[in-house]
Parts: sequence; structure tokens; C-alpha cells
Amino acid sequence: MSYFKITDSITYVGKIDWELRHFHGEEYSTQRGSSYNSYLIRDEKTVLIDTVWGPFGREYVDKLKREINLKEIDYIIMNHNEVDHSGALPYLMEEIPDTPIYCTANGKKILQGTYHKDWNFVEVKTGDRLNIGSRELIFIEARMLHWPDTMFCYLTGDNILFSNDGFGQHFASEHLYNDLVDTSELYAEAIKYYANILTPFSKMVIAKINEIVQMNLPINMICPSHGVIWRDNPLQIVHKYLEWANDYQENQVTIIYDTMWNSTRKMAESIAQGILMVNPDITVKLYNAARSDKTDVIAQVFRSKAIAVGSSTINNGYLSSIAAIMEEIKGMKFKKKQAVAFGSYGWSGEAIKLLSEELKKAGFEIIDEGVRMLWTPSEDDLLECVELGKRIAENLN
Repeated sequence: MSYFKITDSITYVGKIDWELRHFHGEEYSTQRGSSYNSYLIRDEKTVLIDTVWGPFGREYVDKLKREINLKEIDYIIMNHNEVDHSGALPYLMEEIPDTPIYCTANGKKILQGTYHKDWNFVEVKTGDRLNIGSRELIFIEARMLHWPDTMFCYLTGDNILFSNDGFGQHFASEHLYNDLVDTSELYAEAIKYYANILTPFSKMVIAKINEIVQMNLPINMICPSHGVIWRDNPLQIVHKYLEWANDYQENQVTIIYDTMWNSTRKMAESIAQGILMVNPDITVKLYNAARSDKTDVIAQVFRSKAIAVGSSTINNGYLSSIAAIMEEIKGMKFKKKQAVAFGSYGWSGEAIKLLSEELKKAGFEIIDEGVRMLWTPSEDDLLECVELGKRIAENLN
């Protein structure tokens, strides 16, 4: 666990987790690891902002003791109380049980429901201030970004926004500043994080950013709870969030399929061929849902103007990997995207109709009735798939 000075009076006291490969159980892939960021502010009063995930809780407290006498901590700020941020609290409160914990009303409920302790909670709301000496902390509720308890806090003087999950990424680095890491890797993780976690709350993202702008708070640095600290042009990620929250699209089509005996795969590849015949500048990406990481696929759907989803028919339905990715897609509540279904079958062939219905329920505009092929597609059948690809591309123009 590496500590470093952010300013003369603010120390990073979090945990870099190089080994993490899945998050939220097995739901979210973290191929670049992650970090659980925690911050110690020293003024006339000493403040600890957030903690770390439970498996590192004892390690966190033991090391924090070497940085500061725990009894010198006057306040604990819990911006968000999911266990990856609050997990060290039980160990910490064994040492300093009476230290006040500042959180939202929903934060108190979550902490009590998670740890079954009646600690010294202080409920705060937007606009409340905590004087710590030469500076103040201003609290800003950020409900449903991405939990109902979430809040940000802003440190005057240093002009730092502690944003918890907002503006974060699952990204491990010994250099936790945006100007010291590979920008392409950083933004790949930032957009994946937004696509998979914040997309359903995009309207709230826009509203909250506009609210903070109206508060007229200068921002020199943004310190999230996962990944790098934004110190070089910190508002760049705010502008990106506004762009991503506004029904984001790139010039891309994503084709998602699963196949039993390669018939549906051949159809997917022919559809891709047709798209590029009409517009070679469109980015086309193909994913076998059974062999691809679902969070990476969702990030590509997020980028896309249109998607094509294909499956063999099995047991009067579609394959389980497609069912899983469709459940993810429905939960994201995507807007202003087009879709089409396709697939192969042996005798009943319901998958295509069912997929079209589910895509419509998920908010996609169905632009074509799609194609379904009996048994193994012939060359003429594959030409029909090429024509479907052409129609997809023409609808995007």
C-alpha cells in the first residue's frame, strides 16, 4: 500500500489492487486492476475521506497507524458506502469508536444495514459545510451516481473535488495521476466504467454536473475513489461525462452473436461485410458473446449507433450467452440506438423474433425484420446477410 502526498496537507492513504480481475462479484472485468482511494486531510482538524475494501481492512488500519495516531482523526467522511469504500470501517471504528462519520441519510441506512453498528453518524445534505480550520468541506449529494447514498465533497482553498465513484476508473498504477499514465489506457477504462455503471443514470449525471457548475466552485483537482487523480486539466473528464451522458454514439456498429455449428458466425461476418461495402469508414466490431467479456461488449454497444444481435434457436429460444448479454443491455437503458436480429435454426426458428422483441423493449429502434437461415446458410443465403449489412449502413447515413 503506497502513500504519497497530493499536497502538503493531503495524503493518499488508499490501496492499489494489482490483482483484481473481477468486480461486483463476477459482473465487471478489471483487467488493469483497480485502486480503493482514501485521503487524509490535515488542518486544525484532521479528516479521513473514505476507506478501502474489506479484505484489505486490517492492512489499511495497521498502515494508517504508522501515518497518524488514529485518535487524531477528528472526522470520517463517507462519500459512498458500498463495501469497496466502507470495508475498513469496522476495523477502524474498533480503534476510534466515537469518531463522527459524516454521510448522507441514505449512507447511514446503508452502513447500519451492512455492518449492524450504531456508530456516531452525522447526516449531511447539499450545501452543508464542515469547518476544519483554514478550509471548509462542502457536501454535495449525488444520489444514484451510482447508489442512493452517494455524495461528493469539495475542499475549499485547495479547490479539490472528492468525487467517489464519479469520474473514476478501474485502473491500477503506481503513478495515480492522469498526466503520468497512458492516456489511451486511461480513457478506455474511463469509458468502460461509465458505460457499464453510469449509463442508466445519464440524466442525473447531466443534472448533477450542471448543479456543480452553478455553485461556481473552482476545481484544481478531482480525486475519485477508483483509479487516477485528475490533476492535469481536471475538467477534461467532466466534459467527457457530459458528452457520454448525452446519448453517446460513435460511427460504429457492433455485431454480437453466439453460434452452435458456425452458421450464425458466418451470417455475422457477412453482415459486417455488407456494412463496410456501403461505408468503409464505419467501425465494425464482432463479438461472440460466449467467448467475450460482457463488460467489454457493453462498452462497445455504448459506443455504437447500431447493433446486430444473432443467435441459433435452441429450445424455442436463444442461446444462454445471448440471454445474458441481452439482460445487461436492457439494464443500461440505452437511447437513440438502432438494432436488428438475425440467426440460424433447424426446425422452429423463434430466436430472431424473440430477439427483435427484446431489443425493442430495451429501447432500440428496430430497423429491419432481420434474417433467419435454415440449417447451414448457402452462398445465396450469405448474400442475403450481406444485403442486411448494407441496409444497416444505409440507415445510419
